[in-house]
Amino acid sequence: MPVLSKGCRLCFRGAKMVLFITGRCGRSCWYCPISSERKGKDTAYANDREIRCDEDVLDEARIMSALGTGITGGEPFLVPERVVHYCRLLKGTFGDGHHIHIYTGIAPGNDVLDAIAGLVDEIRFHPPHEIWPDIMESTFPRAIRHARSLGMEVTVEVPSLPGIDALEPLMDELDFFNINELEWSETNAHEMRMRGLDLEDCYHNAVGGAEDWTRELRRHEKVHWCTSTFKDSIQLRERLKRIAENTARSFEEITDDGTVIYGVLECGADMPDIDPETMEVTGGRVEMAWWVLTDDFRDHPGKKYVVERYPNNGMIVEVIPL
Repeated sequence: MPVLSKGCRLCFRGAKMVLFITGRCGRSCWYCPISSERKGKDTAYANDREIRCDEDVLDEARIMSALGTGITGGEPFLVPERVVHYCRLLKGTFGDGHHIHIYTGIAPGNDVLDAIAGLVDEIRFHPPHEIWPDIMESTFPRAIRHARSLGMEVTVEVPSLPGIDALEPLMDELDFFNINELEWSETNAHEMRMRGLDLEDCYHNAVGGAEDWTRELRRHEKVHWCTSTFKDSIQLRERLKRIAENTARSFEEITDDGTVIYGVLECGADMPDIDPETMEVTGGRVEMAWWVLTDDFRDHPGKKYVVERYPNNGMIVEVIPL
């Protein structure tokens, strides 16, 4: 069993806020899974919240009781001043123990690495696929060594692609090596089909055969294999649970998946006699515990249904009419 970085251990607990710092990137990797809403756009998000001011970042971190932040993109080092700003904001607000890791698809110069020293705890390099056969002749070994000299933990994190064994010569230079199971998305589907690839099954985003390409390299003690299923069903779920525990209303039920469930009665002017401490009334709409709706208001006139949604007024998962 490989030893995991602190950043990975916090991700397992759902305790890392995702800071998507820009959708801009100087590369056009065929396997990039970033959504069309974010790809190429210079917009920043804290989890799923678009950032309009510093307080948006801090509020999102507080809502989920974040113990750290993972900075991603796009290419974060296209906006290095923004990276430094948010790192200082997070460390200054939550303390040096707030763990920050950052992803990059380039080998930053020493001046950029010097600027984030003491702010970034772990840097995760993603060398582009086309240079893997010549990785030791690239600029990545130099950047890796300099980052380590500045006290950062250094990881290579790449998707499971053919030819991944070419990265093995880097292993001695690294603290950790993460392999993410190759994932199918709306933005890379065409490129996947062009290469004769398909989904592993009908239930997950994993690409068929992606695990086999990594079999030899995964025997190394520094290698951690991160599956598509883990990202979808564990990492996200644990983060949602943390948010739900901090934001759920007293009458909302928190599910094992981190979603919240409540009942809705649309009754117009025919408002029932209710205890405002156990329900929330807006106009002719009453939100309450779903079991109260089904037990106490079964015969009350009006439209009734149960809502399951992401916490903190997030995306609706399901609406069940009653």
